[in-house]
Amino acid sequence: MEKPVGLLTLQGDYDKHRRAFAALDRPTLDVRRPAELDRVSSLVIPGGESTTLTRLMDLGGLRDPLLAFAATRPVMGTCAGLIMMSSGLEQEPREAYGVVPLGLLDCTVLRNGYGRQIDSFTAPVSLADLDGSSKDFAAVFIRAPRIETVGPAAQTVVLHDGEPVAVKQRNLLGMTFHPELTADLRIHRAFLDMVDAG
Repeated sequence: MEKPVGLLTLQGDYDKHRRAFAALDRPTLDVRRPAELDRVSSLVIPGGESTTLTRLMDLGGLRDPLLAFAATRPVMGTCAGLIMMSSGLEQEPREAYGVVPLGLLDCTVLRNGYGRQIDSFTAPVSLADLDGSSKDFAAVFIRAPRIETVGPAAQTVVLHDGEPVAVKQRNLLGMTFHPELTADLRIHRAFLDMVDAG
């Protein structure tokens, strides 16, 4: 029996990810403690608040277990999840506001780079470099981080207005937007393809 997809349920919009995977007939399991990582095939770090995610992750002793897990297992981060997966923050100290990224993805980000909540927007983006599909995807940006640099280890797989908004690095996938807020399941399906390929 296949292991479920793990959802880091410390804080954020993990329930929308749960519903997306359910629509794809894939079970999920909440992950709040290190031991629960042994019971899942992969992990989603959802959007939310990166300061809170950092604090709860460290309080729960999850940082080192997450690093070990991500070394071999698929991990997807959305919005604040991407911030946590990034190698660092731009235009503010690495530990600004208590945010300490995991350093998994070879990219740097600027928190709230697309503006405040009032500046949220939806924009069509191409997933051709992610899953080969030709139909645009309606990407929802909410207080979204901006990817400022992409290092040689990572590959840009989605662009918006010529800027990277999703990057992939081996078994890791991170994006600035919220794929779980649409009925379009292609990104979750692409992540499951990564899971099943592993």
